[in-house]
This record gives sequence, C-alpha cells and structure tokens, in this order.
Amino acid sequence: MQSQEKHPQLFSFEFYPPKTEEGAANLQVVYSKLAKLNPDFFSVTFGAGGSTRDKTFDTVVDIQAKGIAAAPHLSCVASTKANIRAILKDYQDNGIAKIVALRGDLPSGMMSAGEFRYANELVEFIRQETGDYFQIHVAAYPEVHPQASSAAEDFVNFKRKVEAGADAAITQYFYNAESYFYFVDSCEKNDITIPVVPGIMPITQYSQLFRFSEMCGADIPRWLRKRLEGYGDDRASIQAFGLDVVSKLCQRLLDNGAPGLHFYTMNQSAPTLAILENLR
Repeated sequence: MQSQEKHPQLFSFEFYPPKTEEGAANLQVVYSKLAKLNPDFFSVTFGAGGSTRDKTFDTVVDIQAKGIAAAPHLSCVASTKANIRAILKDYQDNGIAKIVALRGDLPSGMMSAGEFRYANELVEFIRQETGDYFQIHVAAYPEVHPQASSAAEDFVNFKRKVEAGADAAITQYFYNAESYFYFVDSCEKNDITIPVVPGIMPITQYSQLFRFSEMCGADIPRWLRKRLEGYGDDRASIQAFGLDVVSKLCQRLLDNGAPGLHFYTMNQSAPTLAILENLR
C-alpha cells in the first residue's frame, strides 16, 4: 500500500441525475449537507447509452456554480468523437475540470458501442483533445469486472486506461477488503501508482443491494448476506448492522493507507453522513 499512502486522503460522493423537479430539489438538499464536509468533488452518473446526457450536464453545472468541484461521468457507449468533443468543450466553458471516463453499459437492444469500444480509447481521446486540462478518473474492479474473461485480462484492461492518461481510479464497491489490498498490490507490481480510491456502498436495504450487486458483479460475502437475510423486513436493524459493517470496512481501508473514499450515495445524505460520523 506504499503507493497509496503517499496520496492525501480525500472524500468524494456520487449522485445520479434526478428525473423530476422534486428529485432535483431533494438532490440540492443532499449535496448541500455533504458539501459541509469539504469533499474533493461530487460525481454525477451518465445513463446507459448517454440517456441522461442533458440531465447530467445540468446537474454538474449547478453543482459547479455553487462552488463545489463536479466530475461528470462520460461513457463510450453510443458516443461519437464529435459529440464527446462538444461535451468536453461545454464542460471546459463551465469551469469543470474533472471527468470520470467509463466504457458504460449497452442499453437493451443496442448492438454497437459506438466509435469508442473501451474506456482507454475514451481517455486517450480526451487527452488528445484537451491535453492535461481534465483530471481523469477511471473505474477499477478489485473483484474483477463481471464481463471479463479472467482476472488477468481485466487487469490488463485497467493498465491500458492508466497508460492512456488516467490520473486516478475509483473502484466498484466491495465488502471484502482483501480484494482491494490485493488489487493495489498488483498495481504496485506493475508500477501503477495513481490513487486507487475505494468505492463505498452504504447498506440501507438488502433487496436493493442484492439487485445492484447481481448487475455489477460485486460480491456480498456469505456471512454478510446471511446476516442481512436474517433481519427480514426489519429495516432499522438492517441499517444499524450495515452502518457498523461499512464503517469498520472504511476504517480498515483508511488505516491501511487507502487514499480516501468514494461514496455511492444513491442521492441520500444520511447513510453516508452516519458512516463518516463513525469514522471521526
């Protein structure tokens, strides 16, 4: 973990673009509360196939206008060089200097990803178009990307993104700290020293967590799954137990040199604030 210990421990929070005016108003309340913690940035997701392009843009511009660094997601799927070039120009014009560059998921029925097949190609294009203007974050998968044929292939793909010009990485969420430590060890053996920030998913309800984990390939350890299942519909107990588990995971990661934490907030502030309060 020596490569990670040299980086400052910074916190960041992820949102998805609200679909309604009520959702937008709620998100403003959420990020106003989280802004008091002086995060490094707020990131905003980019729907499958660019389906939330305008909403992502509006959300990050609103965040940036309030004096908080915003990092919009950009994905390869359904993107062309022309529209990515235009998006980058719009972000530059609005003072946005951070990007989360991803391959993205193919929407149902879509057969072709577009002009960019993989995230490393998107990173390379951003560098060609804008030089060092943007700080580029990419995804990392300590438990291996669900579509990778092997762990070795998945790591090679990650290395390509770093070599293309990524400044930092944010991991998929996990509940097994060893997977993160082993991934960082692999990075160090391959002379990769950029910050690899653990992605953290608070536990608030089991059914939602199980569904997300099935889609993204994040493992819920058997002991954790059985404990959550045992609480049944007792949401208060699930939340209390989840808070304890995730707080201890975060503390262990930070104690061992992780360069901060990136919280998948699900557009809620209370679960993340409770974890950070425990860490204090």
